[in-house]
Formats: sequence, C-alpha cells, structure tokens
Amino acid sequence: MPERAALQEVDGKTRMQRCRVHKTANVLNAMPKSVQPKAKPHLKDIWMAETNAGADIAFDLFVEASGVKYDRAVKCVIKDHADLLAFCDVPAEH
Repeated sequence: MPERAALQEVDGKTRMQRCRVHKTANVLNAMPKSVQPKAKPHLKDIWMAETNAGADIAFDLFVEASGVKYDRAVKCVIKDHADLLAFCDVPAEH
C-alpha cells in the first residue's frame, strides 16, 4: 500500500483506518450468499462499537461464530484487525 508507506515516512505515528464498506464486502464475499444476511449485522457491530473493548468483543463474537465454517472470511477480517479498529483510538467528537 503506497499511501501507508508515504504516510509513515512523513509522520510515523499516524494510523491508517481501513474502509469498513470495502472490508465488509470482502468478508461477505468469502461466505456463501445464504449466510451473508446473518453475518453482516455482526460485522456492523464491530464497526459501530463505541470503544475498543466493545469492538474487540464484537470482533471475537464474529470470529467465534464464523470461524469453523467460514475460515476464509475470518482470516480476511483478522488480517486487518488493528487497522479496522483505528477509529476507536480517536475521541468520538472528532
């Protein structure tokens, strides 16, 4: 990701936030269409959490519920765990 490298070169403390829309689409594409309507609200629970702790709980619930049957989807969401939850480190008023 060239943007990440450039940003780190300019300011090594800045965190990147992954796009929730694209990540949701990628995760759901790794699941059968029949289960996508059930999985989508679980992903939304991660993105809509108000705190890191709440996001981590929702994240763990998604992994636990999907892990055995849909390991490709779980690997997709796990791979970007920190970048997906970067928003939790910013005060809500921002």
